Amino acid sequence: MGNNIELFQEYVPILDEVYQEASKTAILDGNPELVQAGANANELVIPKMAMDGLADYSRNSGYVGGEVTLTHETVAANYDRGRMFNIDSQDNAETAGVAFGLLAGEFIRTKVVPELDAFRFATYAGATGIGKVAKGETFESGEDIILALRAASNEMDEAEVPMEERHLFITPTAHGMIADLDMGKSKEVMSRFDTVTLVPQSRFYTAIELMDGQTDKGGGYKKATAGKNINFMIIHASAVIQFPKHVAPKVVTPEQNPDADAWKFGYRQVGVVDVYENKAAGIYLHHQ
Repeated sequence: MGNNIELFQEYVPILDEVYQEASKTAILDGNPELVQAGANANELVIPKMAMDGLADYSRNSGYVGGEVTLTHETVAANYDRGRMFNIDSQDNAETAGVAFGLLAGEFIRTKVVPELDAFRFATYAGATGIGKVAKGETFESGEDIILALRAASNEMDEAEVPMEERHLFITPTAHGMIADLDMGKSKEVMSRFDTVTLVPQSRFYTAIELMDGQTDKGGGYKKATAGKNINFMIIHASAVIQFPKHVAPKVVTPEQNPDADAWKFGYRQVGVVDVYENKAAGIYLHHQ
């Protein structure tokens, strides 16, 4: 059975590729080299730095001593989801391998990635201290969207959020309304973002509910009762704590499966999704 396991494991590398291709939030993933595993399996240790500002320089005594402090904060994973699938043993190893490749790709593209994006956006939208529109607004025209983006950019400028690495996430509908405008009206505002990513409304809510997969057999997620549709979000990459941890698919042969004469293919993802409290100004939310 070792060769069969190796056959299935050949599909493992495509998982990260599918994720990067389909995910709208992958661009915000943190550098894994900056974190380390915590004492417990579901924890990450993240570095945080604080330093003193400038002081008067004396021609007699020179510099005033300053301090820089590097601390490490332990953050618990707040996203831990998975599924296990069965494929009947009547499929031979090669067919089962192809089935696994198709299953893995489709499952991640249509189920895993939309939920993970939705969870991240909802988490950031609900964070304390972020910038946000005073009250919900439904856009009537592209001009309205440009004005809202200008107001959001101005607020981030005043908060001294760096221009570099500002990412705009916006619904296809709102982006289309901008595209219908004369280029001169939108070019300057849109040029203020490093990237512009179109996010389907189906994964762009201020709050979601994760289904447990038992009460609701279909699992997945849905818009929370108190959730609102998001029009756009501007997120500076340094403002978020976003570290996904992919666990390689689990493969169980029919001989090892005590429950059925079937291959079992499992997928689990654990990750941390949060906002640095001192960088909350690096997120701006505009919702309906």
